[in-house]
Amino acid sequence: MHINIPYEPRELQSEIHQNLSKYRWALLSIHRRAGKSVLCINELIKRAITNPKWNPRYAYIGPTYKQTKSIIFDYLKFYAGVIPGVKFNEQELSCTFPNGAKITLLGSENPDSLRGSYYDGIICDEYAQVNPRLFPEIIRPALSDRKGFCYLVGTPQGMSNDFYAKYQHGLKNKDWYVKVAKASETNIVDQEELDAALDLMGKKKFRQEFECDWVAALEGAIYGDTLEKIENKGQVGRVPHDPTHRVSTAWDIGISDKTVIIFFQIINRSINIIDYYENSNEGLPHYINVINNKEYIYENHYGPHDLEQREFTNGKSRREIAYELGLRFRIVPKLSIEDGIHYTQLLLTRCWIDADTCKKLIDSLRGYHRKYNENLQIFHSKPVHDHTSHACDALRCLSVGLEELKGDQQAPQKFADNYYNPLGRTYEQTI
Repeated sequence: MHINIPYEPRELQSEIHQNLSKYRWALLSIHRRAGKSVLCINELIKRAITNPKWNPRYAYIGPTYKQTKSIIFDYLKFYAGVIPGVKFNEQELSCTFPNGAKITLLGSENPDSLRGSYYDGIICDEYAQVNPRLFPEIIRPALSDRKGFCYLVGTPQGMSNDFYAKYQHGLKNKDWYVKVAKASETNIVDQEELDAALDLMGKKKFRQEFECDWVAALEGAIYGDTLEKIENKGQVGRVPHDPTHRVSTAWDIGISDKTVIIFFQIINRSINIIDYYENSNEGLPHYINVINNKEYIYENHYGPHDLEQREFTNGKSRREIAYELGLRFRIVPKLSIEDGIHYTQLLLTRCWIDADTCKKLIDSLRGYHRKYNENLQIFHSKPVHDHTSHACDALRCLSVGLEELKGDQQAPQKFADNYYNPLGRTYEQTI
């Protein structure tokens, strides 16, 4: 029997359908008005009517049950309604095919209600809005019986959600198909309409919805624009260690929080950030071992002012402890956060950052932001303290340290920092 479903896929949709058949896992970041929901429903219909197994089960999961019912169920009835013998259940939002296969439309607002069934395949639409518990606790176990597929679909809504986390995971994993479809590349929406949308929506919302930009959705991003500029200039990529130049480090010291070390080289006017390390719940000996185990010849180690704080247990500062372990810190001045951010924004334009070894630093620079006060309609002056703070604080330490070094070059210091003595006395060295 020949069945003609009224669906003529666009070039983008056709490409995606072909690739989805080769992968169990996929993430599709697709711009608005590209037809992703229609694509999803027709992918499920194709899988349902061609599956030879007993009673195949498929699910389409949207952010809310109401949204799924008002939009997606109409698509399902339109495209599957031409198949002889198909039955729809309006109450449970399902479609049963003559071969026993069934597609059910669900909402994600109550993840526990989805437990208990097996699935041959699941598509999650607008996954950035979906409860992050859904994939590890519900979806993944439900696919195990039949070794079913799962495709996560949507448009970016910043980096603080599981859609972005799965995007990062998919890029590293050859078992995942990852597709990012930007309006400027697909030509589905004509340029006149895109220009009109940009004019009304503003740059950030437009980039989020039509250019699938993960960073644009983050209001109050501090370094996002500067990072984008240096990326466009090719300053984020492969930045190898140059053995003819010494390496310096910049630190952010944490106790319960993360400790971060940035490794960089100054070559002419460029700041080459070649390496990055972070960890938590470790003492100074661990981090000193990390830097000593790298094949670098060191110049300066820039540390934050709180290294001077003394421990209650032994009365020593962490700077003194580091000195005893063979590491001499150059303590950067204590400046306001705003001044430090200003220096960092200026420094970033001179930076070349290795995209592989410093990926966590790059992600932190994208996500570092100020919170917006809805009542006062202003951004808070102090950045949000979250997982991005530690890397950005280390880079701020680097920036302030180099600013101090620049001042030292203009007016050489009388006492050499390398002769620091933990007893509080310094030895004069004539320059």
